[in-house]
Amino acid sequence: MNQPIPARLNLLLVAASTGGCVALLAVASNTESWGVRVGAALAFSFVGNTVFSLLHEAVHGVLHPDPGVNTWLGRWLAAFFPTGFGFQRAAHLGHHRRNRSPVERFDYVAPGESWWRKALQWYGILTGGFWLLSLASVALYLVAPGLLTALAGQLAPETSAQAYADGLRARAVPRLEIAATFAIQAGLFTAVGGTPLGWGLCYAAFALNWCSLQYADHAWSPLDAREGAWNLRVNPVVQALFLNYHLHLAHHRHPAVPWIHLPAYVDPTEPRPSFLAIWLSMWRGPRPLPDAG
Repeated sequence: MNQPIPARLNLLLVAASTGGCVALLAVASNTESWGVRVGAALAFSFVGNTVFSLLHEAVHGVLHPDPGVNTWLGRWLAAFFPTGFGFQRAAHLGHHRRNRSPVERFDYVAPGESWWRKALQWYGILTGGFWLLSLASVALYLVAPGLLTALAGQLAPETSAQAYADGLRARAVPRLEIAATFAIQAGLFTAVGGTPLGWGLCYAAFALNWCSLQYADHAWSPLDAREGAWNLRVNPVVQALFLNYHLHLAHHRHPAVPWIHLPAYVDPTEPRPSFLAIWLSMWRGPRPLPDAG
């Protein structure tokens, strides 16, 4: 199962995608044309997902074969989300353990659960609120980590928020990484003549695009940590930009396999719903838990 890491290709993609993000932020901030500004933001929403997919590889330790290089690349990529590398690692590896468990079963409402609370969480995911909550959590952890971990379960009940907070405490997430992330963001903003409008529009578009996939690859899938995901069908260009992230069942079954090898782990006899079909069905809201009586 030890597949080779495409280290040189990954380094090229890191340079190209983060450089592209900087260029698009600069364009969106330094144009008077709304057409150009919106076009730059839409392009940023896709290139930013390439960056996130590379960050995802680093979180699993398969971006680069040298662990030290992998970590430093992960820190650089995390600055474009923006988040801290250790923060993202704690959150994401916890997701693999708790996937489709009651605290990460956003698509279903079990007896005794509040439909309105689930709907608020559900539509928050669909409209980009999940990214905004992630950003707010990182910022709060930087200034008051104890407050975030103490309030997590109260602010987001019936979710994995408390489990994430426990994971953050257990892993001693470096706050210096988060401080560096915000310093990099501030430095880039200054260097390219960033504007709140340009920056905000780019990240709003990214949040919508990123959040659209973050639960579409799990919605209505089996309630099993390993099997609870889909290998989604999507436009080949989009799949390439997302570095096969849509092949999420293959990833959950084989999390140590680098992105470039995932297509070989897709079983052609298994269902492959389209991303668009799943995403459209999500707008109808969470459903009653099957076989819940």
